[in-house]
Amino acid sequence: MSLESEITELWHRYDDGRLTAESAGREERDALDAFLDALETGEVRAAEHRDGSWESNEWVKHGILLNFGLREISGRKYGDVTYHDVLALRETADLPERGTRNTPDGTVLRRGAYVGADAILMSPSFVNIGAHVGDGTLVDSCDTVGSCAQIGADVKLGANTLIGGVLEPVEDAPVVVEDGASLGAGCRVTSGFVVGENSVVAENTLLTPRIPVYDLVEEEVVYGHLPPERRAFTRFVESSVGDHDLFDGGAYKPAVVAMDVEETTLEGVEREEALRE
Repeated sequence: MSLESEITELWHRYDDGRLTAESAGREERDALDAFLDALETGEVRAAEHRDGSWESNEWVKHGILLNFGLREISGRKYGDVTYHDVLALRETADLPERGTRNTPDGTVLRRGAYVGADAILMSPSFVNIGAHVGDGTLVDSCDTVGSCAQIGADVKLGANTLIGGVLEPVEDAPVVVEDGASLGAGCRVTSGFVVGENSVVAENTLLTPRIPVYDLVEEEVVYGHLPPERRAFTRFVESSVGDHDLFDGGAYKPAVVAMDVEETTLEGVEREEALRE
């Protein structure tokens, strides 16, 4: 039986109440461990690029939920601190052999997270279960990479960047940041938003499907994604509540403006290869 078939069968039993954390035995837990191993090696992913668009793998999300529903809380040591969780932290002995490094103290990789080669994880940062961090990517200080987020290769996540997850509240699709994108410090990307490849996003920009993206290149307004090779930043546009008496001088709501990436912009976000040699 394939891993997908095993997880699907476990999900059906769990979903209809025939399988619980108390009744799960060694066979079920072995399947859950094999699933986490497959996530960590990149053998399976929460979402994949197919036929020009990103598609979620629902069975992978079910496998992640099972790893919470079928496990019990236990105490584990992290340095001098005992933490209590249903999942252990990811083993990191495989990182240096692939040129990836994580700095002390507080680069937390949860079980089931994938990290590629030549990546850099600065502390403190947190990469959650099901997340996929590509080769050569920088996860800077105070960054959070949420559950199932798909971060491409050669991406820069600036300090204090938040990449949202899918578990709570439950989202249909994970956040995707495609290859070569650069996010400035303090960016927030949530609710399945897709950042197109080689885009440059200014500091403190909020990218979510509820905020319009004014694409000045194609002269259209889009939601839920930033097209590839754009320079994006936040501006404010008039809000429909501006006519209310409480808003003296009008009211405004955030929007994202997307323009062509200029050469000077690309120079400002060039990778420092000395950090990866």
